[in-house]
Amino acid sequence: MLKISSDFDHGNMRVIDISTPSDIRLEISADGAADFFQWFYFRVDGASGDALTMHITNAAKASYPPGWDDYRAVASYDGETWFRVDTSYRDGVLSIQHTPEQASIHYAYFAAYPFARIANFVEGTKADPALRHELLGETLDGRPIDHFSAGEGALKIWVIARQHPGETMGSWWIEGFLPALAGDSDAARRLRSAATVHVIPCMNPDGAARGHLRTNAAGVDLNRAWRNTTMDKSPEVYLVREKMRETGVDLFLDVHGDEAIPNNFLVSASGIPSWDDVHQTRFDRYSSLLLEASKDFQTRDGYPVTPPGKANLDIANNYVAETWGCLSMTLEMPFKDANVNPMPAVGWSPERCRSFAREHLEVMTEIAPALR
Repeated sequence: MLKISSDFDHGNMRVIDISTPSDIRLEISADGAADFFQWFYFRVDGASGDALTMHITNAAKASYPPGWDDYRAVASYDGETWFRVDTSYRDGVLSIQHTPEQASIHYAYFAAYPFARIANFVEGTKADPALRHELLGETLDGRPIDHFSAGEGALKIWVIARQHPGETMGSWWIEGFLPALAGDSDAARRLRSAATVHVIPCMNPDGAARGHLRTNAAGVDLNRAWRNTTMDKSPEVYLVREKMRETGVDLFLDVHGDEAIPNNFLVSASGIPSWDDVHQTRFDRYSSLLLEASKDFQTRDGYPVTPPGKANLDIANNYVAETWGCLSMTLEMPFKDANVNPMPAVGWSPERCRSFAREHLEVMTEIAPALR
């Protein structure tokens, strides 16, 4: 018997009609206390061998409709191996066509990374002797805000991911970065010698568990809360920001995903009031080193440059750059594929995120001497 469900960790999909496998009707739910929606993650049971066509009928009202253009959904039988399936967007409806080969299969906007996986990853990573773990506090739903650090160097490097919980590529990236940071490679040893590296594996555990796209339990977009954060609405940002004030910051990287642009790119803080040639030189150097290190990176596609003095200081990247005068960047990865190095079967994928993270570690090692 065909069944579709999403009432589990990280799930999001509302069933409208499943009476006909070739004409299933679905809707994505909004973020609880906010109107954002685009993330979806659901399970189909009892459809092995059936040719499914699943229509997401409210796709045109999603937060970023251009993200559906040339987009292909992902599917997995085990939550580890994800592959792309036929997807089309016409007349405001996103349609997914696939014939499952097993009795149970998951479909998602990008490879899913539930809170349970976050918790398991944190617990396993705690055991690494090269890393130090600290609990900064709790979210509004009572989930932990975990902080790792490594190294003893004078430079202070901060890496955070998953402010927007539907941008799961951030967690897959962290899965590559933290083990590499703790590893025995020459780059990791040099970086730990030059810097103390601080990592927040997941900024928004509540949003991840609730199946949200952009917000926490209170409906707050954490990446619009850095200047005026409060413990009652955005404790995740407040506690991390206070820890930054304790340590200082010489390099900041905020890891995200972008719905529309089919490439990896970096966003500078060029619109902050204090932007100058020193800021620009550091950003250009990081970008050029990453171009050398990674065939998945490019600098042609990205966001328009913010005019001088017009940066939104509620955004983490801009707030940190202006507050500490440091190299501060947002990394955006695609929900689709990286057109500079396309892999149609998987698109941008968990393994590619992990590999890309290891390349960033090498770049951080090389740029460390120029950070002060």
